[in-house]
Amino acid sequence: MAYDEELAERIRDLIEPGPNVTEKKMFGGLAFLIGGNMAVAASRQGGLLVRIDPAEGATLIDDESVTPMVMGGREMDGWLRVTGAPIRDDTTLREWVDRGVGYARSLPAKH
Repeated sequence: MAYDEELAERIRDLIEPGPNVTEKKMFGGLAFLIGGNMAVAASRQGGLLVRIDPAEGATLIDDESVTPMVMGGREMDGWLRVTGAPIRDDTTLREWVDRGVGYARSLPAKH
């Protein structure tokens, strides 16, 4: 399954363009990077992948629409998968995208 192009376009509209913002096809999805750090992605498995402060992960998971990201059979600390209502609603999607972008901006840029 390819990533949701409509979701990718909505994410693109929410991220302020700039020299440190790039898009890259990764893992079958489309990732949005800030300073070389992945912030969010439209996933090939559906939904949004969001990079977060690992210390906040447990407080954000609801086991329905917000779950840990799993890759290769293991949960990825600092990453969440967001599906369903939270990404259909523009306001809530913006909150998730802003969360991922904000965390990626807090990290040292990769060169």
